[in-house]
Amino acid sequence: MQINAWFLFITLALFLFWKLDLFAALLNLKALSPEIPEAFQEFVEEDAYEQSQEYTREKSVLGIVSGIASLVILFTFWWLGGFGWLDGVVRGWGQGPIVTGLIFVGALMMAQQIISVPFNLYGTFVLEERFGFNRMTFSTWFLDHLKAAIIGVLIGAPLLAALLWLFQSVPMAWLWGWVLVTAFSLGLTYVAPTWIMPLFNKFEPLDDGELKSKIHAMAEKCEFPLKEVTVMDGSKRSAKSNAFFTGLGDNKRIALFDTLIENHTVPELVGVLAHEIGHFKKRHIIKSLVIGIFTTGAMFFLLGFMMENRSLFDAFGVEKTSIYVSLVLFGLVISPVNELLSVAGNWMSRKHEFEADAYAAEVTGNPEAMANALRKLSKDNLSNLTPHPFYVFLNYTHPPVVERVRALGVE
Repeated sequence: MQINAWFLFITLALFLFWKLDLFAALLNLKALSPEIPEAFQEFVEEDAYEQSQEYTREKSVLGIVSGIASLVILFTFWWLGGFGWLDGVVRGWGQGPIVTGLIFVGALMMAQQIISVPFNLYGTFVLEERFGFNRMTFSTWFLDHLKAAIIGVLIGAPLLAALLWLFQSVPMAWLWGWVLVTAFSLGLTYVAPTWIMPLFNKFEPLDDGELKSKIHAMAEKCEFPLKEVTVMDGSKRSAKSNAFFTGLGDNKRIALFDTLIENHTVPELVGVLAHEIGHFKKRHIIKSLVIGIFTTGAMFFLLGFMMENRSLFDAFGVEKTSIYVSLVLFGLVISPVNELLSVAGNWMSRKHEFEADAYAAEVTGNPEAMANALRKLSKDNLSNLTPHPFYVFLNYTHPPVVERVRALGVE
């Protein structure tokens, strides 16, 4: 390992961004207020509000501890020459560059997953259990992770093999890699609702009745190409509620958690649906997709310049250059940029949420129902009602619920 400019840059960047996240988390904890926000005083009992604050505290502590552990393990592995050692081991098995690359990357990903297991177990079976959210058995948890790992290998390994082949065989490989990943991502978005998501949850058609009629009437009014409304057995894993839509083109499906249906009135559920339709009508999905595609292109363009950079390999103590190690090291180099892009993406997402709320209020003519849905969701999910603005700026993809209710004009 050589202490050069790359070594200093990556070390400093990773440490500073960790300190920034820690600072934001501490500010968020300090912002917890004993006073229930005015817009929620009639909707949240004092006991429930205190419980939401305690939930925020415990989740924050878990996040801080896991963040410290991840950083310490990464630096220890790096500074003790782990990347060079692992590369030497897999090269010694005498496989070709593509198989060797798959083993190298797979080993690192497996180690990362193993490190996360204690925190995941604690978060699920201690923290979430304590606050009444967890409904998973250990067997369900284990099978979920096993299926995710198998799917990751079946999908990720061919994609990675194709990228490794491109970068060692084709001129302007960054361009073809960009095209490949973009096409792959779009295809996955299309097939995931039909082939992948049902491996984890059951999706049953919504029963005939008032809710289904009102949902389809709203979709027709909004000229939304709704193919199907399904109910997802979210209660199998958690007491939390949510809703989302999936698919591209005419393959759009709305999925409602069964817990959402249990806890909300028909007007509130229609408001939630109208919010999701608002994302479609305001072209939020297309905008995010286009930005994501061009961001991916920029990343591949930079990757083309960084491929097999000798100084970067020296900083990580890797003796021989290779395509597969370059991909891993580039991921570490670009991580500070990804942090900044994440902040920008979160800002845009919060803006889109406000716009979708406004659309739902307008098209339903019932902003009160939308506001009540938001209040119930925040109460049932023990959301933090007083997050610090800086923490929101860095991490929130949705605006704080108090701001969303205020924007609907129904305080």
